[in-house]
Amino acid sequence: MSAQMSTSGSAKRSKELTAEELSRIERNRQKALLLRQQKQQKLTAHELYSLEANHQHSGTGSQSTVGAHDSGGGFLVDSDDERDTTDSQSANTTADDNGVSEAVKCEECGQEFHKSFLWSKFSVKTCDSCRDLKDRHSLVTRTEAKSEYLLKDCDLDKRPPPLRYYAKKNPHEFARGDMKLYLRSQVEDRALEVWGSEEALEEERERRVGKGRKRKEKQYEKRLKSLRMSVRSSLYTRDTVGHNHDFDDEVYNEEEDRYEKRCKSCGHLDSYEKM
Repeated sequence: MSAQMSTSGSAKRSKELTAEELSRIERNRQKALLLRQQKQQKLTAHELYSLEANHQHSGTGSQSTVGAHDSGGGFLVDSDDERDTTDSQSANTTADDNGVSEAVKCEECGQEFHKSFLWSKFSVKTCDSCRDLKDRHSLVTRTEAKSEYLLKDCDLDKRPPPLRYYAKKNPHEFARGDMKLYLRSQVEDRALEVWGSEEALEEERERRVGKGRKRKEKQYEKRLKSLRMSVRSSLYTRDTVGHNHDFDDEVYNEEEDRYEKRCKSCGHLDSYEKM
């Protein structure tokens, strides 16, 4: 009996929610979703890899990790998807008149191959056996390419030749577009092309780090001063009265053919003509 009364009481209270309360609940829900989306957009490549791997291992995802491998840049690449795309693209880019794909010589081992992930995606003559997943042939996101190598959108998309990328479904729950993954070695070469040398790139990194540190210090000092003013407001009196200029005697400027007079307190210069 008491359980039924409690259930009916809670149902009655839920019906008594006003329109304003329902609107506030919806606003809070939307705000929480927005904050979650912003937090996910700041994840690094390694964190995205961990998020996707945990999601798939937990059994909640619709795909399993069977047939997938680590790209070397913190991402799981589906082998079936990679193989299908490689087949179609290599046929389009390396097919001869008879429709048979031409053999390509690997720059690493010298062996010939017909199909390769690096060749189909990034036009790099390297077979899958020689692919270095942890260094030169690892994949980096567009955000990492811009932040780590200090590249702009025009450096990736407009500067000839535009860098090729591998489009992958974005692991962000609320992301709309695909995630663009670039080959690290090509990004490094483009950074050297833009900055001239590794030393110049490193100097620019240090300059930006120092600039960001100074900006944070200024913001900290500003907040600290504001806190002190709020605590000891009696020591900080704001002058709300407008300033009245107290000018010196006017002086004639022959070069400008104008008269001038300067304020004694603030130094303001007033220039004018006389008819």
